[in-house]
Amino acid sequence: MSRFCPHYPPPAEQRPSAWAMFFGKRRSWLDSLYARSYTMKMGEVHLPGVDLYMVNEPALVRRVMVDEAAGFPKHEMLGDALRPLLGDSIFTTNGDTWRRQRELMDPSFEGARVQRVFSRMQDAADAMVQRLSALPGGTTHDVEVEMTHVAADIILRTILSQPLDGGDALRIFEAFGRYQALAPRLMMPAFFGLRWLRPWWQVRRSRRAAEEIRTLLVALIQPRYLAYQAALARGETDDPEAGDDLLASLLRVRDERTGQGFSFEELVDQVAMLFLAGHETSASALSWSLHLLAHDPSVQQRLHDEAVPRLAALRQDPGVLKDLPLARNVFRETLRLFPPVGFLARQSAQRCAMRDKTVEAGASVVVSPWLIHRHRALWARPDEFDPDRFGDQDEGDEPSARESQRRAYLPFGMGPRVCIGATFALQEATLVLATLAAHFRFEPSPGHVPEPVGRLTIRADNGIVLKVFPRNAPA
Repeated sequence: MSRFCPHYPPPAEQRPSAWAMFFGKRRSWLDSLYARSYTMKMGEVHLPGVDLYMVNEPALVRRVMVDEAAGFPKHEMLGDALRPLLGDSIFTTNGDTWRRQRELMDPSFEGARVQRVFSRMQDAADAMVQRLSALPGGTTHDVEVEMTHVAADIILRTILSQPLDGGDALRIFEAFGRYQALAPRLMMPAFFGLRWLRPWWQVRRSRRAAEEIRTLLVALIQPRYLAYQAALARGETDDPEAGDDLLASLLRVRDERTGQGFSFEELVDQVAMLFLAGHETSASALSWSLHLLAHDPSVQQRLHDEAVPRLAALRQDPGVLKDLPLARNVFRETLRLFPPVGFLARQSAQRCAMRDKTVEAGASVVVSPWLIHRHRALWARPDEFDPDRFGDQDEGDEPSARESQRRAYLPFGMGPRVCIGATFALQEATLVLATLAAHFRFEPSPGHVPEPVGRLTIRADNGIVLKVFPRNAPA
């Protein structure tokens, strides 16, 4: 059966020059890929003072991300570009600082803990249904806008108990939009060792947006932090201002060795990181999910049929999520085709050999989920949308789905730095997609083809415009 193959930038037949790659990446790093990028095991690019290695072979990916992760710390460009907003959060730190922070963060994102904020996710999903239901049937709508809204709403409700309906929460959302538009333009020059190419006015605007976000976050977090510190001084252990959101969990957590928790500055850093990483990546993946569903009516109808009889029970029991396998697999397949974070940048801490190459200390080593998920030798029909591949239906001599997932599926990374919010994101996406499929039907907008661009995440340069029909409206 023929499956939908979503558009993506067609790779050039021949490898462009290193300088052409750099200037192509200033718009979108997807523009610099060429045909062999999707088949090679390892590639390299050299510019004056910059050595970059692209690693696709599963064994090498595991070496960089898992077996020798300490020898390949996060690239310094991330800290350089994102530290004004994220400070020294787990997204930018390495070594002992990162390990301590990760140990403190992990308990807040365990499966049981994430289930405790599920009702807050449902409130955001209900608000999403109300907004979309207000549209006339058949309205042409940019679903990226709505998915960005609901993802930010979920993050604010689950972390800070603040709905995205005005006031400081809305101002945070708007400032993040300005910051995210500028961040990729500052990251790529740093990645290639060309910081001097960053326009000073963009650096200034980015820092202003970061300062505004942090000021607003401080206003929301500080009263909770001070109240909790006062409670501790009285010998109490509970957060008196709120009970079950993720901030309450982060306030309570303590290092087993020192007995110390997060300082106030660290708390602001981590919340800023959670908002940026959590809402932007989910918004990207949910938007592409709707694009794919709109172009596969049979899968969309199956998802509707799966969701309708289960939504009522889901309101009472988050465990019903396990009875929505198609919603989960649609999201997993979307993460394969459009991984929100398309490349993971590391640096080699020391000189080492990789295949037939010598990687010098300080060289950039890139693992690209975008390339690995579409690699011609690692996946059957890599460009097709097929959520049923996660049922492991082998295709004769083609790679089996189970083997591909084990060796070549890393939308959340892998190893010690695997995304802390993976469980949260899967729960959120399953709920949102099931809710949307139950209430609405989506169709492509004639003539509109979303153009993927690789920046901070993989987004559509021209939006994802679809026709939206309430399910109780005629076709």
